[in-house]
Amino acid sequence: MSRIAYVNGRYVAHRHATVHIEDRGYQFSDGVYEVCEVKDGRLIDERRHVARLARSLSELAIAMPMPAHALGVVLRETVRRNRVRDGIVYIQVTRGVAPRDHAFPALTPRPALVVTARGIDPLKMEKLADEGISIVTMPDQRWARVDIKSVSLLPNVLAKQAAREQGAREAWLVDRDGFVTEGSSSNAWIVSKDGRLVTRPIGHDILRGITRTVLLDVIREQGLELDERPFTVEEAYAAREAFVTSATQTVMPVVRIDGRPIGNGAPGLIASALRRAYHAHAESS
Repeated sequence: MSRIAYVNGRYVAHRHATVHIEDRGYQFSDGVYEVCEVKDGRLIDERRHVARLARSLSELAIAMPMPAHALGVVLRETVRRNRVRDGIVYIQVTRGVAPRDHAFPALTPRPALVVTARGIDPLKMEKLADEGISIVTMPDQRWARVDIKSVSLLPNVLAKQAAREQGAREAWLVDRDGFVTEGSSSNAWIVSKDGRLVTRPIGHDILRGITRTVLLDVIREQGLELDERPFTVEEAYAAREAFVTSATQTVMPVVRIDGRPIGNGAPGLIASALRRAYHAHAESS
C-alpha cells in the first residue's frame, strides 16, 4: 500500500510529501522531533513524548504547531492511514519558512509539522533481543545541549555509520573524561558485578529518554538497586550485563562492546526481564 504523510495540515502520499526549500529545518536544523512506538495499533507513551516535544520546542522558542490533543488526533490518524500495527510514528516540528538568515525571523513564521508512520517487524526485534547486539565506543562530538531533541543529528549519523562499518549496531559516545554519555540513538546502561543498574543521570549531556523514564518505574517496582551516575568504558567492559533503551528497541541487551564479550557473551537475565516487563508500565493510548 502507498504510505501517507501528514504535512502542514494535509495528508498526502509519502512520495509526494514536500516542504519549502527555505524551511529552517532544512537550512539550519532549526527544529525538533519525536519518535513514538506503536504497539498493537496503539501509541506507547504518547503523553510523555508530546510533553518532551513541547519542552524541546520551548528551549528553542518555537511554538507548538497545535494543541496537544489535536496533535494526538493527527498521530493516530497517520498511524491508521498507514495501517501500522507495530512500528513507529515520527513527529518533526521546525520553526517554519523564512528568508535565509541565521537569526530568528523578525516576523515569526508558522511552525511546520510533519508526521509519518511505518511498520517494524516485532518478530525481527525479538530475535535481535534474543541474540543481543554489539556496540563500539567513540568520542562524543555533539553539541552541549543534547537534552533538546533537535533534528541536528550529523554527529549521531557519523557515529552510527562508524559502528555499522565495524559490524556493530550502535555506538556509545564517550566524554573527555572517559565516561559514557549515551548511544547515538539510545540511552546506555550497565549492570555492575554486584548487580546494581548504572546509567548516567539526566542533564544537558544526554537525552531525557522516555523509555529510560518508564524503565525507572520498572526498576523500582522490581526492587532492583539503581545508581544514576557516569560510568567508564573500562567499567562497561567489566560489567555483568549491558543494554540500551529507546522507543524503537525498548530494552535491548548488549553482548559485546568493542569486540569484548560482556558477562558470558549472551543477553543478561536482568536486561531480558526488564524488556519483558516494560510494556506493563508504559502508557498505551
